[in-house]
Parts: sequence; C-alpha cells; structure tokens
Amino acid sequence: MSLFRLQKLDAFLVYLVQGGAGAVFFTMIFTVHMIYQVEKVGLNPLQLVLLGTTLEVSVLLFEIPTGVVADVYSRRLSVIIGFFIMGAGFVIEGVFPVFSIIVVSQILWGLGYTFTSGATSAWIADELGAENLTRVYLRNTQISHAGDLLGILGGVLLGSLAINLPIIVGGLGIMGVGVFLLLWMPENGFHPVPPEDRGSWGQLFNTFRAGLRLVRGRRALLAIMGIGLFFGLYSEGYDRLWTAHLLQNFTFPTLGGWQPVVWFGLMNAGRAILSITLSELLVRRVSSGRAQLLVRVTLVLSGLLVLALFGFAFSMSFVAAAALVLVIGVLRSTIAPLYEAWVNQHVESSVRATVLSMTGQVDAVGQIAGGPVVGWIGNTISIRAALATSALLLSPVLLLLGRLLRRREAVPAPVE
Repeated sequence: MSLFRLQKLDAFLVYLVQGGAGAVFFTMIFTVHMIYQVEKVGLNPLQLVLLGTTLEVSVLLFEIPTGVVADVYSRRLSVIIGFFIMGAGFVIEGVFPVFSIIVVSQILWGLGYTFTSGATSAWIADELGAENLTRVYLRNTQISHAGDLLGILGGVLLGSLAINLPIIVGGLGIMGVGVFLLLWMPENGFHPVPPEDRGSWGQLFNTFRAGLRLVRGRRALLAIMGIGLFFGLYSEGYDRLWTAHLLQNFTFPTLGGWQPVVWFGLMNAGRAILSITLSELLVRRVSSGRAQLLVRVTLVLSGLLVLALFGFAFSMSFVAAAALVLVIGVLRSTIAPLYEAWVNQHVESSVRATVLSMTGQVDAVGQIAGGPVVGWIGNTISIRAALATSALLLSPVLLLLGRLLRRREAVPAPVE
C-alpha cells in the first residue's frame, strides 16, 4: 500500500520541497552565522546569548497569536508570511554588522519563525491526515539534511569570499521559498472560521482557550510541555557558544591552510550525512501509532545527548570536540521529528497549530530563562563551565520521559 493517495501527493511534494530548499538557505546562513558574529561583529559570550534571548522573547510574544491566526484564518498564508519575514531579517543582519541592528534582525527572525512553526506542522497534518506522521516528518528530515549538504557547500564557498555573503544570499533564498509557496502551496484539508465569526478578537481567544483546555486535560500533554521547557533551558547556551568554544579554546588543524569556515562546513556535512542515515533507520522501525516506542527512543537519544554535551564541554582536543559536535547535531536533529510526531498524536486538528505554538512558546520561555544564566557563566567563569551548565539543564528531561514510560502516559487518545 502506498503511503499517500494520489490526491495527497501534491501537498507532500510541496512539503518536501519547502523542507529541502529551506534547509539549503538556512544551512548556508548557519554555516557562517556564529563565525560572523564572533569574528566580524566581535561579540562576547554574554552578547551572543543575549541575541538568542532577544530572538526567544520575540518568539514568546508572537508564538500564540500567530498560531491562533493559523487556526482561524489560513495556515498556508501564515507559512508564506513567515518565510518572507525571516528572509528579510537575515538580509538585514548580513548587510549591517552592528550589534543593535542585529538585535532588530533577531526580532524579525523570531516573528517570522512563529508564523511558520505551528502552522507548517498543522498544515501538513491536515493535508495528509494524522496517520503516518512520524514517517512524513522523518522523510522531511532526510530531505532537509540533503539540502543541508548543498547549503554547507554554498556557505563555505561564499563565506571564503566574504563571511557575511552567505547570510545575505541565504536570506534572499528564504524569501524565494516564500515565493514558491505563494505559487504552489495547496490548502485543501483546512477549514477556516467563517467570515461572519471573525468579527472580533473573541474568536482568536476562544481558539486559544480551547487549546489551553486540551493541554490542561491531558497529563501527557502537560509532560510534553515540561519536556519542551527543559529542551529550551539547555539549547540557547549551546547554540550560541559551541562555535565560540571551538574558536577560542582549540587550535584548528593547519591541513591545506583551510580557514575555520571550511572546518565548520565539514562538521556540518558530516552531521547531515549521519542524520540522514539514522533517520532512515528510524523510518523503517518507528511507527506513528506506537507512542510508547517514540518515547522510549526519545529517552535513549536524550540520554546520549546529555553525555555528549558534557563530553564536549570538557574535551581537550580539537578532534574529540569536533566529533562530539557531530554526535550532538545528529542526536538533536533526530529527536526533533520524533518529538513533533509525538505531540501531533495528542492534538485535534481544530487547535493543532495553537497547541504546537504553545510548545514553541514553552521552549522560548526555557531559552529566555536559561540563556542569560549560561551566558553570564561563560563571561565570568568560562565557556566550558557554561556548556556544562547547559548539559545539566537538559538532564531533567530523562526523569520526565522515564516517568511517562513507567505510567504508560505516552499513549495518546485518538484524534481526528
């Protein structure tokens, strides 16, 4: 039996193209992003983390309103708007290497992201149905990693010419993905609120309250929110400081006279290839209907992630640190689609984008709370101590996942 009926193929292809093309341009940017901020703009650890905090405050403020808009008006429109805003934010950052201007670009990035975060997952779930979502997300992850490889190559080549060039080109490319979606993205499974019911903000708040009631009424969803909080607490410090850790605490090999951007490109390429392989293994073994298995796999991968984070913080050689960067990247990119599929199993279509936006908001709260603390530790003690703190902040996730498995709370109620 084929995974998708013919009438559903177009949405699936658009979803994969969006994931692959988006990955090309986002990865092109992120291959040089932190190098640009550390070497070109000259930011210290606290400033690096404060930029991330600004991004997450933006996400926190806009996540729920944009998620509700996607549930009430149009998920397609929400996603398209998001790509245009994110692209514009990156172009501004690449053109103006000034801390205050980059702060503004982070706000735009956060706003654009909130238009896409819950809406994209809710859109594809509506278009393809709730069945086989784990495979859908994992396939998209594989295509995205293939796009990563092209983005890494473009980032390295353009970054060797000028370190800000991949950020500008990538931002324009992200806006180009928005143009593609404007022309080709279907929306057949979503039923918007009738115009006569949109007369005030009341409908938006009613949708939000419905999502909030759903979360409060299910202990598994509450646990999901708690897990999202701890993922947020740890991630901001790592995301903003791992590049600075390598640049400041290690001597890069002199092989071929390569610039650091080439080494970062090689690490990202290795992560993408390994992630494709691991995702393929999970596509074959993990079924979207087996929530207990999803939680069990997430628990194992999260445990390995905690160990890898500690190892990276205290590595004394470049080779060991670079290898652990690969491991951490693979584990994170594999956990993400499993977590996303697990959340979708607990959520009805009518409030799906809103609840997914709530998970994004919880993650943002975690990053806002954890990021400045980790940045302060990086400034006053050391980057190693800051990264070790990030690992500690993630570890409670293991207790929450283990508790879910013992109580068998991971099995969701059926959803429409």
